[in-house]
Amino acid sequence: MQKVIKIETHKREALYDITAPVKKVVEQSHVASGIVHVYVRGATAAVMIQENWDDSVQKDVVNFFKNIIPRGVWEHDRQDGNGDAHLKSGLVGPGETIPVIDKKIGLSTWQNIFLCEFDGPRAAREVVITVIGT
Repeated sequence: MQKVIKIETHKREALYDITAPVKKVVEQSHVASGIVHVYVRGATAAVMIQENWDDSVQKDVVNFFKNIIPRGVWEHDRQDGNGDAHLKSGLVGPGETIPVIDKKIGLSTWQNIFLCEFDGPRAAREVVITVIGT
């Protein structure tokens, strides 16, 4: 089963929790054992599994990337001013694969799935959710 969801982002850089819609797709798939792959389309966004307890970790991720990959100093910035966003998304990567165990997504208690926006805001980031299994 495969589904594309659209996520509206409101900041240039932020993490958006997309765990709930991914869980819904897994439930709708009726897969008991397998994998779910979550992939964001676009060269300036990424997908990350991270702690969900409070938003300080998500803020720390954004600030970490801002510190190690500053804005406005890259060759690509001469074209469209988002060279940092390309580097950040390349380091994190466009997707994550998570096991499906007993019809449920195999995240631990403190893990959630986040869309990482590095070049927003965007009206509709497309996230492809693919569930494979038995």
